[in-house]
Amino acid sequence: MLAQKDGGSVPHKVNPLLKTALELGPVVLFFIAYLRLKGQMFQIGGSEYDGFIVATAGFVPLMVLSTLALWRLTGTLSKMQVLTLVLIVVFGGLSVWLNDDRFFKMKPTMIYLLFGSILAVGLLRSESYLKVVMEEMMPLKAEGWMILTRRLCMFFFALAVANEILWRTQSTETWVYFKTFGLSAAMFGFFMLHAKLFQTYALETTEDEATKD
Repeated sequence: MLAQKDGGSVPHKVNPLLKTALELGPVVLFFIAYLRLKGQMFQIGGSEYDGFIVATAGFVPLMVLSTLALWRLTGTLSKMQVLTLVLIVVFGGLSVWLNDDRFFKMKPTMIYLLFGSILAVGLLRSESYLKVVMEEMMPLKAEGWMILTRRLCMFFFALAVANEILWRTQSTETWVYFKTFGLSAAMFGFFMLHAKLFQTYALETTEDEATKD
């Protein structure tokens, strides 16, 4: 099920637009559902649920289905995708089951703490676990991977703190906007700001080496 570097399953090529739709579609639909259902109350099975919980109840199975579809199409899933899905099911399920939105709001915190901790363990062992996940996407020299891993590790912890502050001090609507757009924009900005690092520590291609000889 998981992507393997050597001797494992080989990813299948998938239309980039379809891949993006499967990865981002559930989040976008959750956002739209929340905007349409916010402020409303629903009587289900003798219990009363607000729009946020109902939107969450739809998001969890949709995320499971989209991830399974991505697996079927590509033939592989990264460990980060699997861990993220598990946390979504656990914390989203708890929010719906206990009718308490706090569990779902804590989910990004748990995700970023988990990813940050995994990278930190690798750093303590003088290894870059980030390289294992992203090496094919961004071939870098060992020093570059270590620098990027240290910075991303700290960034994950910062995002975890930011999420905790936001959901505990701001309205649900503010948190939904932050989760849908703020976290994605922050991650995009992080990698954009490291464009120079990617250039500095990029591995030379075979063509570059042949040109020098």
